[in-house]
Amino acid sequence: MINFETTIKETQVDMLGHLNNAVYLELFELARWDIIHSRGYGMKKMLELQKGPVLLEVNLKFMREVLTRDVITIKSELVKYEGRVGQILQKMYKEDGVQAAELLVTFGLFDMKTRRLIEPTPEWKAALS
Repeated sequence: MINFETTIKETQVDMLGHLNNAVYLELFELARWDIIHSRGYGMKKMLELQKGPVLLEVNLKFMREVLTRDVITIKSELVKYEGRVGQILQKMYKEDGVQAAELLVTFGLFDMKTRRLIEPTPEWKAALS
């Protein structure tokens, strides 16, 4: 499990003072990018190989409110990868350890030349392991 930590900024909340729903998706995505980039499969590598991740489905659950200046931690875990389709479970926790949200992402590796999902390559598997 990989952890990503950030502080919620004023520009990320709605008029109720809650984290904006679209920002949840952005923060979960930042956490996923942080993982693959740190393991050598960042944007530069994707452009070089012409292969990168594509989301197929997202399921987002809101559990507790997240407010301005809350420090949150996102924990990400590869649940499964069967054939060309994988799933990552991400959980967002508040500083007191209470779970605030959960995202289940279904994804695949996309070949930019053939415009199709492909089996995971060794480089891609290493970025996710």
